[in-house]
Amino acid sequence: MAYTNIFTAENQYMVTQVQVRGEPEWGMDNENNLIEERAGRPGFSTLLGYFGNAQIGPIYLGGLGVVSIACGFAWFFIVGMNYWAQVDYSPALFFRELFYLSLEPPAPEYGLGFAPLNEGGWWLISSFFLLVSVMTWFARSWVLADQLGMGKHVCYAFASAIWLFLVLGLIRPILMGSWSEAVPYGIFSHLDWTNLFSITYGNLFYNPFHALSIVFLYGSALLFAMHGATIMAVSRFGGDRELEQIYDRGTATERAALFWRWTMGFNATMEGIHRWAWWFAVLTTLTGGIGILITGTVVDNWFAWAVERGYGFETY
Repeated sequence: MAYTNIFTAENQYMVTQVQVRGEPEWGMDNENNLIEERAGRPGFSTLLGYFGNAQIGPIYLGGLGVVSIACGFAWFFIVGMNYWAQVDYSPALFFRELFYLSLEPPAPEYGLGFAPLNEGGWWLISSFFLLVSVMTWFARSWVLADQLGMGKHVCYAFASAIWLFLVLGLIRPILMGSWSEAVPYGIFSHLDWTNLFSITYGNLFYNPFHALSIVFLYGSALLFAMHGATIMAVSRFGGDRELEQIYDRGTATERAALFWRWTMGFNATMEGIHRWAWWFAVLTTLTGGIGILITGTVVDNWFAWAVERGYGFETY
């Protein structure tokens, strides 16, 4: 009986895939001589190669990158030290209680004022450092894209995520008149905040922007998984060299497009699928931020809002 050996090179999958390596890629150089400012010699990791790119480095931070990393570390340090103090500096308690530890925002009575350090002041200070860290990293991505002559697609995608971050921790608390409306820094406390937020405002599931956000979240997960799987499936035909396949359509593109047309009912080009994925991912946080922003500021009870519009039904 004839059979196919599933471990041959023609039947690769995630674990048995061949990792092709050449000389380390330093990236392009240009009139800004960015390549001279990159630190460290690049290396390879077989383990990381199973999940993504096997090459590590070289690293370039620049002034904005240094500020962002420093402020991010300051936020992490302040939150971590508050956690440490909450367990009376006990390593055993720290690891046991880690998921329950939290740095909380100021209580409602402080409004938008500065609270004492142990009553929300540390949260305010750490939030300032986190804000500076995120915004300087965004500025860094914009400047580097401009220097390399790239489009600003990555920057706009990052801005969508920053929009949700700002709504949760800055814009909405200011509109509500209290820092207590912001999200605490903790794992379970974050989940508790989300649950309480939904209960307080009449079930967030009736918020149409929340629903859109979930649609785009699941949709982008599906699109990214299918796109990544498709490219890996045609990598033996050169599908991993997507740019070449875009301007010189080859058998990898033909097979991938045919597969998508047969399974999904429409053609997906090597360029078009990235637009689909970009929009789905960006709209996840964009619509989510809108839904959070208008909760409590425009709509006080989403269930009552839904009942008035005929798709929420009271039960007795």
